[in-house]
Amino acid sequence: MRPLVAHIDLDALRHNYRVAQRCATQGQSVAVIKADAYGHGALRCAQALEDEAPAFAVASLEEALVLRRGGIDTPVILLEGIFSADELEAVDAHRLWMAVHSHWQLEALKASTPHAPIPVWVKVDTGMHRLGFSPDEVGAVWQALRAAPQAGELHLMTHFATADATHSPHYARQLDCVSELARRLNAPLSLANSPATLAHADAHGAYNRPGVMLYGSDPLERANDASRALLPVMTLRSEIIALRDIAPGERVGYGGRYRAEAPTRIAVVAAGYGDGYDRHAADGTPVLVAGQRTALAGKVSMDMLTVDVTGIADARIGSEVVLWGRAANGAVLPVDEVARHCATISYTLLTGVLPRVPRCYHPVP
Repeated sequence: MRPLVAHIDLDALRHNYRVAQRCATQGQSVAVIKADAYGHGALRCAQALEDEAPAFAVASLEEALVLRRGGIDTPVILLEGIFSADELEAVDAHRLWMAVHSHWQLEALKASTPHAPIPVWVKVDTGMHRLGFSPDEVGAVWQALRAAPQAGELHLMTHFATADATHSPHYARQLDCVSELARRLNAPLSLANSPATLAHADAHGAYNRPGVMLYGSDPLERANDASRALLPVMTLRSEIIALRDIAPGERVGYGGRYRAEAPTRIAVVAAGYGDGYDRHAADGTPVLVAGQRTALAGKVSMDMLTVDVTGIADARIGSEVVLWGRAANGAVLPVDEVARHCATISYTLLTGVLPRVPRCYHPVP
């Protein structure tokens, strides 16, 4: 079989969840497992966290049903709410929680006949300007929901645009806005995403929403002690499938982008953009070969990429290649570092690993 595998360390996932909970001990940590748990496999990750997380958060009804059909009975919140009124029947049947961010969702809920009141998270737009009621609308929306028998327990939520920054006036304005609303409405809050969970104690509420940090990625502009404690959950691991020596001046790969300046040994690795490894990775993007750091040499192809292994005596056919994560010798290549060389963020790399790459979970639940 082709050697490229995404190894998923469920113990590391649980460790990172506990880091989130230690950061915000006064509230509870909802595990965000949208986008197939950021490419890690939502059902398997939910099973690993089921005994710890009070709730899971997903983006859509389809994602919630994957969990329910897999036997997950933990509360699940739809972060974007419903996309049509027809979905409310399934929300009721599967005992889901939902965000309400617009008037049409509010009216659809009020017109529904659920078997039990549906817990609602009212989303307020404090400056992200994607979803949510304007601050001056929230009071009336809150009162309408309190009077609606279809609505159960209410929470107030918002989403921060700049919580990853150490000092951000925009973050402070968003926090002040939602905090004032919460005081006026006596509303429990859900505010903190991963960076706010890690670095902003003033944003910790009744429910926090750690996402990418659960998978070992540091979302902060500047790491702190908490973010440095995170462990990589996914290791994208392959092997060398060919080796060749090239002379100075020879070029490697499509377009001949990489030019050898000295006698160079090139390893061909079974991984490419057809697997989700970013085609925009620059020459010099770090790679671990046999646990030693080296670099990409040449453009990424659909099924292969090429690496300079000139200084690695242990490099041979079948040698381990780690594209991000933890090598067999314990060396770690952070996905965030790889992302910077691709001019992107860890989220796109993790969620971009395609289905043809097998996921291997350990320890097996």
